[in-house]
Amino acid sequence: MPPRSRLRARPRAPTAQARARAAEIVDRLDAEMPEARIALAFQDDLQLLVSVILSAQSTDAGVNKVTPALFARFPDAAAYAGAQPEELWPYLRSLGLFRNKAKAIVAAMGAIAREHGGRVPRTREALEALPGVGRKTAGVVLVHLGAAEAFPVDTHVGRVSRRLGLTREQDPDRVERDLMALLPEARWGRGHQLFVWHGRRTCAARAPACSRCVVADLCPKRGVPAALRR
Repeated sequence: MPPRSRLRARPRAPTAQARARAAEIVDRLDAEMPEARIALAFQDDLQLLVSVILSAQSTDAGVNKVTPALFARFPDAAAYAGAQPEELWPYLRSLGLFRNKAKAIVAAMGAIAREHGGRVPRTREALEALPGVGRKTAGVVLVHLGAAEAFPVDTHVGRVSRRLGLTREQDPDRVERDLMALLPEARWGRGHQLFVWHGRRTCAARAPACSRCVVADLCPKRGVPAALRR
């Protein structure tokens, strides 16, 4: 048995006050940004998965520039599965890590074609079992397929959550755990998207615009320099 000091205490359940505060934050952000939605352009579940894989260390706008031609050339899982990763390279060269992404897409689509009838699975366990699909990618796909099961944590969600005092964790999985405990499952997907948009539009990493933030009075502004808190 590991020493007691190495054992991580079970997180406490959030109080009713903490849950109410989290709900108020999401309510205000939703009222401020009713148009908040995923910026990736896709028509079906396969296109969504491919777009999310491509978005790692790339902008959504950059992904949207390359996917129309890619989707036209590879219309289904079988088309990707029958290709070599090198065949995707000409479509992806403008994106970072395009060789690794091409390899991941072909491998994931091969598993989808063989094991899931060409359809993207809708459980976290099955998605994370796909080659090249990690926890965050699986979470984003689940949220936008309408099968919540997740509160995906990217850099924006993590930063916003810590500044708002909704978590003290740095590890994305632990941040997600804290957010899922604070909000009902029906709000996880919407909360994720609102935190992403808030992080991009207002709560920037280096210069958060606290003066125009709709949740400023609910925010302890953890990690924000004093000069920027006004």
